[in-house]
Amino acid sequence: QVQLVESGGGLVQAGGSLRLSCAASGRIFSINYMGWYRQAPGKQRDLVAVIGRSGSTNYADSVKGRFTISRDNAKNTVYLQMNSLKPEDTAVYYCNARITVVPGSYENGYWGQGTQVTVSS
Repeated sequence: QVQLVESGGGLVQAGGSLRLSCAASGRIFSINYMGWYRQAPGKQRDLVAVIGRSGSTNYADSVKGRFTISRDNAKNTVYLQMNSLKPEDTAVYYCNARITVVPGSYENGYWGQGTQVTVSS
């Protein structure tokens, strides 16, 4: 009933840029926080950036100054603009959203399927 679909991943050289997007669809009453996580092989899934409905943001130290998260509430979409990419940014990037599906229900977290970002030297 709720689906998050990411797009925009790919292969890019170090120093290049990519823009990821994630659109939420289905039965949605409201969306609170939306964010991006990433997971490299053999590593845990870590938060990259998160944005509240009003636009407040937080970033992992490793991406501050290079990545920008934004959202379009009317489209239930979150974006991640990634500039000055480094090889260590290589990972599968996952969209996450905190969504209330039914009025009066508890807020739950939902995940996208992930999109691969590969940064070559």
